[in-house]
Amino acid sequence: MDITVNILLTVATAATPLLIAAIGELVVERSGVLNLGVEGMMIMGAVGGFGAGYLTGSPWIGLLAAIIVGALFSLLFAVMTLSLATNQVATGLSLTLLGLGLSGMIGTSFVGQPGVRLPNLYIPGLSSIPVVGKLIFGQDPVFYISIALTAAVMWFLFRTRTGLTLRSIGDSHSSAHALGIKVIRYRYLAVIFGGACAGLAGGHLSLVYTPQWVENMSAGRGWIALALVVFASWRPWRVLAGAYIFGAVWIGQLHAQAFGIPVPSQFLSSLPYLATIVVLVLISRNKRLTMMNTPASLGQPFVPDR
Repeated sequence: MDITVNILLTVATAATPLLIAAIGELVVERSGVLNLGVEGMMIMGAVGGFGAGYLTGSPWIGLLAAIIVGALFSLLFAVMTLSLATNQVATGLSLTLLGLGLSGMIGTSFVGQPGVRLPNLYIPGLSSIPVVGKLIFGQDPVFYISIALTAAVMWFLFRTRTGLTLRSIGDSHSSAHALGIKVIRYRYLAVIFGGACAGLAGGHLSLVYTPQWVENMSAGRGWIALALVVFASWRPWRVLAGAYIFGAVWIGQLHAQAFGIPVPSQFLSSLPYLATIVVLVLISRNKRLTMMNTPASLGQPFVPDR
């Protein structure tokens, strides 16, 4: 039973950064913007969060720094694509490459340094309940933030007028502009929100998941988060389910290696990415599923003067 609980705990920890990054990207894509720079923002959030936490000794300051760094990095993307109308795909890829290179340079002095870990919550009486106590009442604070964030985004998109406006921009930015809606303003806010979420996901990696700095420690999670949005057909609750499925695959391959299963470790390490490819292929075969909830203006630049 203890082994099962520990595995479930690690699955939740592995799923948390995927969930946060994917929820942020979902809001961005619902506004009609495609930001492929999630990986770059995550790794910058990881190095920024670790650096701030290490220098101040406070993991909370580190977490705040990770959010700010991710938001600032996304602002660069927003200026390029929304104000200067550059290609969103090329700009997002460039943002990822920039983040990977810049984080490696910034984090050189942090390699091998002891990190500060964000402590798990402990609620007297509840956290000590067998099995359920650790799983529900003994997680790290970012886990609860991720669940609350998912519920908040679901409510915002489908229960508020502002959320409806954001979705209308994603479906037809020209029509929204004709109605007097500030398309660029809404998209700026959505992109910054997505960047803040990616930064928070990166901060979780360096302050909770592995409280240390390792170059390229995001390990492709940003790309998996992008795939999760498509897998979930742009629905928050499906992102939640998908994040935990991919988290289980991620942790499963680690435990398989630990148990000595006679399968090459390289193949086991590739399982999360193979699962991502398989899911995308299966979805692409179903045209109706592919088009379901897809923002019609996704990836299309908008310039009011044109």
